[in-house]
Amino acid sequence: MLSGKVIKFGDNVNTDVILPGRYLVLTLNPEELAKHAMEGLDPTFSGRVRGGTILAGGKNFGCGSSREEAPLALKHAGVKCVLAESFARIFFRNAINIGLPVLECPGVSSKVEEGDELTVDLRAGEVRNQTKKLTLHATQLPEFILETLNDGGLIEHLRKKLGSK
Repeated sequence: MLSGKVIKFGDNVNTDVILPGRYLVLTLNPEELAKHAMEGLDPTFSGRVRGGTILAGGKNFGCGSSREEAPLALKHAGVKCVLAESFARIFFRNAINIGLPVLECPGVSSKVEEGDELTVDLRAGEVRNQTKKLTLHATQLPEFILETLNDGGLIEHLRKKLGSK
């Protein structure tokens, strides 16, 4: 179960605004990258995400380049989960691979507002808007993805499966 306050964005949030490319030549340290997460849309984001946040977006969240540093920066900034109407497939898989939960959630862009308090049950695919007292139903993740997320991402999941941890 995940919970946090919503920071909301619209449709077609591109990986270039999630993490501007100019920072990729300076560092690959996730903590440093996190300082610049969402800077292309909201320069105050890294200061607002403290304490854990759930991002809500519209359609095609994470479109653009295939850089896996974009979800990595979000995770290390303190984003607990990303909910969107739909995701660019490469962003979706990159997020799972680094252990950032992402759920496609029909209606999330119209039924969730900035600052709403949400509780997300990944296993059931339920998103409860505590502020508005309503429940949304997200696409349920398959068991192997839930296991990967629970293990902290693909590399940790494989280490566990191979017994090398």
